[in-house]
Amino acid sequence: MNFKPHDYQKYAIDYIETHPIAAVLLDMGLGKTVISLTAIKDLLFDSFEVHRVLVVAPLRVARDTWPSEIRKWSHLKDLTYSVAVGNVKERRIALMQNADITIINRENLGWLIDESGFPFDFDMVILDELSSFKNHRSKRFRSMMKVRPNVKRIVGLTGTPSSNGLMDLWAEFRLLDMGQRLGRFITQYRTNYFMPDKRNGEIIYSYKPLPGAENTIYREISDITISMKSTDHLKMPKLISSEYKVRLSDEEQKRYDSLKKNLVLQLPAGDITAANAASLSGKLCQMANGAVYSDTGIVVHIHDRKLDALEDLIEAANGKPVLVAYWFKHDFARISERLHKLHIPSSCLNTSDSIRRWNNGELPVALVHPASAGHGLNLQSGGSTLIWFGLTWSLELYQQTNARLWRQGQTASTVVIQHIITKGTIDGRILNALSHKNHTQAALINAVKADLKIRDNF
Repeated sequence: MNFKPHDYQKYAIDYIETHPIAAVLLDMGLGKTVISLTAIKDLLFDSFEVHRVLVVAPLRVARDTWPSEIRKWSHLKDLTYSVAVGNVKERRIALMQNADITIINRENLGWLIDESGFPFDFDMVILDELSSFKNHRSKRFRSMMKVRPNVKRIVGLTGTPSSNGLMDLWAEFRLLDMGQRLGRFITQYRTNYFMPDKRNGEIIYSYKPLPGAENTIYREISDITISMKSTDHLKMPKLISSEYKVRLSDEEQKRYDSLKKNLVLQLPAGDITAANAASLSGKLCQMANGAVYSDTGIVVHIHDRKLDALEDLIEAANGKPVLVAYWFKHDFARISERLHKLHIPSSCLNTSDSIRRWNNGELPVALVHPASAGHGLNLQSGGSTLIWFGLTWSLELYQQTNARLWRQGQTASTVVIQHIITKGTIDGRILNALSHKNHTQAALINAVKADLKIRDNF
């Protein structure tokens, strides 16, 4: 297939080629893979600035998306590539090929650098999903830092650079520019741009930006960063986001409030104990959804409010396929049981066959876990309605799941995302937190948005 880049794609390609260090913040659907591959081809064969490229990506994206994009476009036919995923033997065979591009999943980056025994002779690195390197204590971060001085060119690709707030940015940009803009040490970054927020005596649990810090951070990284939003450059379907609220009975609310206050709840089916704040958050999420794991691992039924709401929403869809996002295993079991009773065919989207059936319109209801609905999964052919049965605190997973339907290629004119929210529970806090995080991220993206004085013709 011939590649006819839009003007925004030409801009991004040129940016990568002219910036040895580049943070490219591209929304889902803008073609970041083909943009990167085109720039790689030019740097390899036209300017001869690089000779070997390493792509680090999530497993499915490394295994499927990058190879398929290379095969898809005719202008990339001269690129040789190898995919270093799978077992050790398979990875070693891939590395022995000395291809122009070696593609590896992020989980095996540490193995490549620290254990494989192969020389790290890549002079260009593409970090597909830069946000995967937001934890400076992770093995992949530490391993990449070891070889970073030997890399002439580095590109960080992501649509969610600060999924948990501005603190994420330090590790990501530390990898890119080795600390030139945001500091070489996380303590330095915190001191310069943040103040303690939540604390208990000397123990600080969280930080918040100092006045004016956000704009300063954006300004510091702007010379190596561009961002583009899909809504600016693509004909996106209309997005309708709504809440479907359910209410607990007085007794159910009493149980919920008791656990929240006392960190323990005694029920005939078993005791439920929250050891700390993180555990309490998880237990409250479960209770809001309708069931909770006891201390012995037994699933304790609390209510069916969300199941009843889900049934109503599926009925209201009038036969249109519905994608349901769940978080806990017992949510999946309870939803599946309810759909079975209603004689509604459904499947979990965790295999190639189930994904094919969904995209072919063969599944009235499909269930998906946000952790498996991320990068590289195209579901827009199967439907245009997503229902969040239970929410996640992760903005990255939330946005990535929504983007499975709300993206380029969606044939429906409108995508509907509904959130089943249990009133008087943690659900409302999670949704507010996701909104707040999104505002922070949106501010970053807008601050470094590519200044394209152009308009594409679609």
